[in-house]
Amino acid sequence: MFTLTDRTWPRWADALLIALVGFLSAQEAYIRGGDRLLGPEAAVALAVATTATLIPRERFLPLAAVMAVATAALLGVAPPLLVVLFRTARRGRTGLAVLCAAAALTGNRFADPGRNLWTLHLYGPVMPLALALALGLWAGSHRRLVAALDDQVERLRVERGLRAEQARLAERARIAAEMHDVLAHRLTVLALHAGALRRRAADLPEPVAERLALLRTTSTEALADLRDVLGALRHTDDGPDAADRREPRLGELRELLDEARAAGQSIEADLAGDAASVPVSHRLAVHRVVREALTNARKHASGAPVRVAVHYGTAESAVEVRSAAGTPSEAAGLGGGYGLIGLTERVTALGGRLEYGPTDGGGWRVAATVPGAGRHTTERAGAA
Repeated sequence: MFTLTDRTWPRWADALLIALVGFLSAQEAYIRGGDRLLGPEAAVALAVATTATLIPRERFLPLAAVMAVATAALLGVAPPLLVVLFRTARRGRTGLAVLCAAAALTGNRFADPGRNLWTLHLYGPVMPLALALALGLWAGSHRRLVAALDDQVERLRVERGLRAEQARLAERARIAAEMHDVLAHRLTVLALHAGALRRRAADLPEPVAERLALLRTTSTEALADLRDVLGALRHTDDGPDAADRREPRLGELRELLDEARAAGQSIEADLAGDAASVPVSHRLAVHRVVREALTNARKHASGAPVRVAVHYGTAESAVEVRSAAGTPSEAAGLGGGYGLIGLTERVTALGGRLEYGPTDGGGWRVAATVPGAGRHTTERAGAA
């Protein structure tokens, strides 16, 4: 994964810089070697050796600092010292950088009192050394800032992924709880009818009585298994989620729209089709899509008109909610913003498709299509 800290000084540029430092240092050492304690050959060898310690960026920094100070003190060659000061200051070791600069200038002053950095260049080396130190401090501060930003971005990315996964798991748990309520009721009714017929087994042929006994046993076991698997996900409180777990009817969808209108929303609704002709899971999905879209419209487009179109069909059920552009309300910043992720999980589990995004006029659109139960089963069987 690309991070902000990937935009570092490239290695080829670093190698070019070290080569330039080595060339300038060797040239200056050769010129000054005859006037110093060392001869030209020894001076060039010292300059080259000092430059070699600069090739690894951080590993030999203490050795490079000693060599650079010695080269500057004995020969008056400053380029390696500039690199050392920059790197030392960049690592946040400002005291060591200042100590190296002071040692180099002081040592150079006493190495050859007649010709030294102070008198020869009229204090000129102080400015490059100070500049190298300042640049190193700035580069170190910038690098630490970028590293902190990278760390923050990574934490936000991980947190967003965890929140998205939490939203998906919560939606799956909600679906499981809804299916528990619906299927438990229907399996209970089935077991009761089978038990009632079994009590009249004496009036029925033996094969039919055996089938009824098997039907009652199977339905009772299925109900027990369902409660064992999904019972822990069922909420027994009367909180706000309790209404969501009820089996929705078309009338309840109208009640949802009426409640939104009473809250001040301007809603144009087009409800078509027979809700009883589609599975309960599809009605639950449509109900959740409409409710989530209306909630988002109240948050992010307060006072804007909303159009709701719902069509129940045996082949496919479709819902579309469009809201015009509006002013965000005070509640716009509340919530995690993961409701649409949960809806996507729900609709996808039914073999459908959920789409959402801005419209050309600055509004927002949420649309979902859910295939019929037979079509979804066929598609899943074909995919398997």
